[in-house]
Amino acid sequence: QVQLVESGGGLVQPGGSLRLSCAASGNIFGINYMGWYRQAPGKQRELVAHISSGGNTNYADSVKGRFTISRDNAKNTVYLQMNSLKPDDTAVYFCWTYRARDYWGQGTQVTVSS
Repeated sequence: QVQLVESGGGLVQPGGSLRLSCAASGNIFGINYMGWYRQAPGKQRELVAHISSGGNTNYADSVKGRFTISRDNAKNTVYLQMNSLKPDDTAVYFCWTYRARDYWGQGTQVTVSS
């Protein structure tokens, strides 16, 4: 089993920044990819960004140039730095990883509003 614990969500004004963190624990040996997904009300869950253990990244087109995913392998932690936030970024953000199956965090709310 793998446990994922997120932190760092909250309310921010348009144009502001937030940083999300996700710490992995449990049976984490061999984990390669970690990442973030988000789900807005009434919409399907969608990919935000992935990062491999070697640092290869990929991003949704909607966040390229604004969000940065990073990872500290020694701490088994993945981060999502979100800049220039827009109201459309409002969603519950979920940490994700894969080890024989998908694992998800509990989700953290990000609200972008004036």
